[in-house]
Amino acid sequence: MIDDGTAPFTIGELARATGLTVRTIRYWSDEGVLAPVARSAGGYRLYDTASVARLELIRTLRELGLGLDDVREVLAGERTVAEVAAAHVVALDARIRSLRVTRAVLSTVARRGSTAEEMTLMNRLARLSAAERDRIVEDFTREIFDGLDTADPDIRKRLRFAPADLPDEPTPEQVDAWVEMAEMMQDPAFRAQMREMIEFNAADRGPDVPAGTSLWFMSRLVHLAGEALERGVAPGDPEADELLGGLLGDADRAEVLRRLEAGSNHRIARYRQLWATVKGIGPQSAHEPEFAWVVAALRARTAG
Repeated sequence: MIDDGTAPFTIGELARATGLTVRTIRYWSDEGVLAPVARSAGGYRLYDTASVARLELIRTLRELGLGLDDVREVLAGERTVAEVAAAHVVALDARIRSLRVTRAVLSTVARRGSTAEEMTLMNRLARLSAAERDRIVEDFTREIFDGLDTADPDIRKRLRFAPADLPDEPTPEQVDAWVEMAEMMQDPAFRAQMREMIEFNAADRGPDVPAGTSLWFMSRLVHLAGEALERGVAPGDPEADELLGGLLGDADRAEVLRRLEAGSNHRIARYRQLWATVKGIGPQSAHEPEFAWVVAALRARTAG
């Protein structure tokens, strides 16, 4: 019996004393991590008090998620508990990252109502290695800036363009955003839109810079269009002419409209939002109402 702490006891008595099931103890015994100390005359496994302590250690290690191979090495003295714990922390970190990716993919599938094919693509993109993600970003950046950053070395800084990659411990929202960005970056049509927008902004600065290319112009546009919206001036109102004149001077309205439509494309605005999420810098205003007002005002005056 177990009570006296000396007599051998059966697997059933060991189970009652520890709260584990007979099946679990028998399995661990069969796996060689809790060998019986003897056999009864009837062939039943018998254990001693040292087996109880060994069983408690096995249970603790298993509850912490360690595999039986790790348990065997600890019990055999081949590795310390600290060494196994450190290795397991690394494995857990990898598992946590994987679970974040899984959650992000599933939440995106649910939100989009994706097909099985789309889900497969999203899952593949989400699980890319850091090197594979870098290659997607590098290919995208090289294509949209090819030759332009040589003629205008400051263009990336002026456009506040910086590649965005997942941080070491991304949130589900960041993984979700990066997957959508990766889809966009590999889309030839979107690359062409980005290239056109960047070409407009690659012109030399100076008195001959076409209206609609500089960041100063964009700031002025946001300010004046914001005033128009606050005052309730509709894009087609005569008063809009005065505001456009203050913004554009005698510039070609049709050319400015073409530039604005390229730079304020809704997909480019979406890319900027996703980029901000991945970078963890919070939502960035795209000033869509202001751009929409100016575009509508220009369309009303260039139609036909």
